[in-house]
Amino acid sequence: MFAQAPYPTVEDGKMLMASKTCVVLENSPFSMYNPAIKEAVTEFWTITPYEFIDIEEFNKRRIDPDYSFIVLLETDYEKDKTGATFAFVNLLLGRKVKNLEEMPEFCAIPIDFAGEDADGDYGYKLGMVVRFIQQHAQVVMDNPKNPGVRHLKHYNNLVSGVINKTILAREDDMDATLKSPEEISKLYPYPFLIVSEEEIIKAVAEKRKGTLILHKVGPPDELTGAFVFKMLIGTDDAKMYYFNNHKITDKSPNGFLPADLRRIARF
Repeated sequence: MFAQAPYPTVEDGKMLMASKTCVVLENSPFSMYNPAIKEAVTEFWTITPYEFIDIEEFNKRRIDPDYSFIVLLETDYEKDKTGATFAFVNLLLGRKVKNLEEMPEFCAIPIDFAGEDADGDYGYKLGMVVRFIQQHAQVVMDNPKNPGVRHLKHYNNLVSGVINKTILAREDDMDATLKSPEEISKLYPYPFLIVSEEEIIKAVAEKRKGTLILHKVGPPDELTGAFVFKMLIGTDDAKMYYFNNHKITDKSPNGFLPADLRRIARF
């Protein structure tokens, strides 16, 4: 993982803000990522000038600190023994180094399971992810001596604020026992709505106040032993209010679990 990538220094932060951000597109003409990231960046990227480039151009430019990069990378999760890989969107600063892992990393967030079985089912929330990347980069720049803030679990410091907001989630991202408002309210007596992708797109575009989107990333099936990542991200402030993961087992399937609701409800 990029957990071992260099934590950005104060000078790296200054170079990021002075850079031109290159959004690296996949080579495949059938890529579902390319149109989705183009739309999300065009609408929501604000902190630097940007342009879209291909992988060949990325390999030429990545050694130049005048550029930063939004790049999709397949990433192994070190605790996952199934061999599963995930697609992470990374924000990196150019540096004259041999390996990508040596480039300063301002953000890395999972968006999909990687490989031939990936469903590419994330375009509707990629705008929210792009906004989060910018927000997280600022957190990193504001905390040059606290590398712990790079880890997404850092945002669990905000979990007490979840009950004061409305959570929007797709039915497909929920545990099978949590498909109706009645089932959810037994464990979580606060606003939680099962909605369509279109409603999530609308909430992200509006930067709807007091609203969180469930961002769940896992394999396309019940791959026992594989990890599932679960995040709640605000549509108004682009902050993450909850981060958790679990291994898929018979008792903990591929979805947002009753245990997650209990964890956030206790606050």
